[in-house]
Amino acid sequence: MNTLYLDLLSGISGDMFIGALIDAGVDFHRLEVELRKLGLDGYHLHALRSHKCSIAGTKFDVHLAGHGHAHEHSPEPAHGHSHDHDHGHPHSHHDHGEDHTHSHDHGHGHAHTHEGDHDHHGEDDHEHGRGFAEIRGLIERSPLSDWVKEKSISIFRRVAIAEGRIHGVPADEVHFHEVGAVDSIVDIVGACIALEMLGRPRLLAAPVIEGTGTVRCAHGLFPIPAPATLEILSARGIRVTQCDEPHELVTPTGAAILAEFVEHFGPMRHLAPRRIGFGLGTRDNATRPNVLRVILGDTSATTGSHDWQVDTVAVLETNLDDVSGEVLGRFIELALMRGALDVFHTPIQMKKNRPGTLLTVLCAEEKADDFTLLILTETSSFGVRRSTAERRKLAREIIAVKTAHGEIAVKIGRLDGRRVQAAPEYESCKAASIAANVPLKTIYESAIAALPPA
Repeated sequence: MNTLYLDLLSGISGDMFIGALIDAGVDFHRLEVELRKLGLDGYHLHALRSHKCSIAGTKFDVHLAGHGHAHEHSPEPAHGHSHDHDHGHPHSHHDHGEDHTHSHDHGHGHAHTHEGDHDHHGEDDHEHGRGFAEIRGLIERSPLSDWVKEKSISIFRRVAIAEGRIHGVPADEVHFHEVGAVDSIVDIVGACIALEMLGRPRLLAAPVIEGTGTVRCAHGLFPIPAPATLEILSARGIRVTQCDEPHELVTPTGAAILAEFVEHFGPMRHLAPRRIGFGLGTRDNATRPNVLRVILGDTSATTGSHDWQVDTVAVLETNLDDVSGEVLGRFIELALMRGALDVFHTPIQMKKNRPGTLLTVLCAEEKADDFTLLILTETSSFGVRRSTAERRKLAREIIAVKTAHGEIAVKIGRLDGRRVQAAPEYESCKAASIAANVPLKTIYESAIAALPPA
């Protein structure tokens, strides 16, 4: 499976994410052409090869018309114009002439400026901010791909919901002052375009690391993580660990990208790297290089000589000797509704020869704490055992087969290019059984008989 892994040792911002994807192989000029479909004026893009703490990577910037600098204003000067064609990432100018003010959600010197930095939140920022509805309309009217539109709008919606919670207003009424500016719109939509250019990989990431200290926002001085960043991460249940870096490492745009795309946070497992890219920030950090490393690789079939898929799941278990069938039934409903991969219970013998029940939940590792809490609050358990298990899975797809009773969805499992499993989907068979008033097993038999040759 095409997979992109993000190393978050130094956090993430929108421009560093795009820079890393360009460094990993995204064609900068194609990205630029796609971004023009938004119809935004008053900016040009730069992507140049440079170094940060002796690490070579790509620095991506959105320059706004009328400003002689990049959109980041940290104490270190922005890189100048370069004609460095290393990796095919020269800088580019497409200045459309309209002067837009800008906010700064980039390279860890973004909308929430740091103590000692210039405060970027003057009147112009507020005059040129955009609302969520306006940005959504801008994206929907563009000729960008449906996937890019969907993901871009979803990222902005996450930010709008977070800002709405902070200010006590509905998401649709949120007026962005930071991420509503041209440079942040380019970052968010550009990130989605770049991912599509890489084949829409599955995203995995290291645990989220954030700095310490304070940031000066448009609303005053706040502790790190900044309010919007923390709201976005908490809405997805993403855990955050602070380090001793005295700066903000995760921007709201970076947090929203993680919340939208990353399936799992943890160490790399079974990843065969193909390409590695580094996205550079501007500031020189005190404790770590200000870079985002991305690893593009394959996690689909790296074990032995077979093309089965490999992943890891959490296994939660508890022994119960005083739980009723009704409670167990309700727990299974809740767990499956909340995304458990499987839930089952097994008769066991416990201490003092008492009959009991072993309750087992299989779930994604990042949801293990959530399901542990569910077990402890919804059953009579006093403790939950936790382990991880490595799985081998068939490559799966759903196909529709035509039968005398209508179309039936069938799950197909393949191994080494062969169909080795076929299972009619229950809900599809049930609906056909009711509509045709025939036994369910007849629908199952008809679906299997209608399968094309393996």
